[in-house]
Amino acid sequence: MDYLDFERPIQELEEQLEKTLSLEKETSVDMGKSVREIVKKIQTTKKSVYKNLSPWQKVQLSRHPQRPYTLAYIEAMTQGNFIELHGDRNVKDDKAMVGGWGMLDDESVMFIGQQKGVNTKMRQYRNFGMANPEGYRKALRLMKMAEKFNRPIVCLIDTPGAYPGLEAEERGQGEAIAKNLYEMALLKVPVICIVIGEGASGGALGIGIGDKVLMLENTWYSVISPESCSSILWRSWDYKEQAASALKLTADDMLENKLIDGIIKEPLGGAHSAPQEMFSIVKQEILKHIAKLQKLDSRKLIDQRINKFSKMGAYK
Repeated sequence: MDYLDFERPIQELEEQLEKTLSLEKETSVDMGKSVREIVKKIQTTKKSVYKNLSPWQKVQLSRHPQRPYTLAYIEAMTQGNFIELHGDRNVKDDKAMVGGWGMLDDESVMFIGQQKGVNTKMRQYRNFGMANPEGYRKALRLMKMAEKFNRPIVCLIDTPGAYPGLEAEERGQGEAIAKNLYEMALLKVPVICIVIGEGASGGALGIGIGDKVLMLENTWYSVISPESCSSILWRSWDYKEQAASALKLTADDMLENKLIDGIIKEPLGGAHSAPQEMFSIVKQEILKHIAKLQKLDSRKLIDQRINKFSKMGAYK
């Protein structure tokens, strides 16, 4: 397990627990009392640490190397009953954007989401979860397919942003994202969007227009990352913590500003500490919202979706 800097007290206690268990095994001496005391301390320390996380610490948790990514959620929630679909029928298959049909219990669902890599080689293969225009066009193709068969859509958002390379701009990155915003607003089927990690800029928004937009507890959603904001305002990354606070990018901030519809609680320690529990929680949330949204006719769905996004922001 990798530990972040603010998790140092937990790391020390868990190492102490490991040594105690190892000593008990080597000496055959009953260390049960000591073990129970350390376990109790670990739980108390975890509650104390994770209760008062700063915005920057939540950003760090959202990027934790062991945090589960989109395909892990899909495989677990569908119990492997998932068929991935490829290509935008125009340029190529973008590996940073994944999607396909999956079964949630008895419900057939179209899953779409950004996929980061679990190691260096896979991160390069997946372009670090940064989709090109063909990724957004693939996502839209799959959404239209779901609409054709009258099936709900679930978008799992986890990206540091759309790919900013020259070739992406040449192939129409801005147009591809803008078209998704327009088309998603008019989809006749239920759309549920969940930020499971990083929700950065247009890269996240390109699959983020839904009837229900939810965020996991330790995720962020913003027009810019704290590091990029710091480098623009202060010409240095050293002020990223201040930027994270100023951007109001946490799930609590987003809910308070009525930019999302709800927060999904994570297990103590974050999604990576108990991934199976996290998968189960997300699955139940999706099924709950699908059941409610399917009771509405398509006209009502579209009207509610457009009205919700039209009310966002403050202006004169």
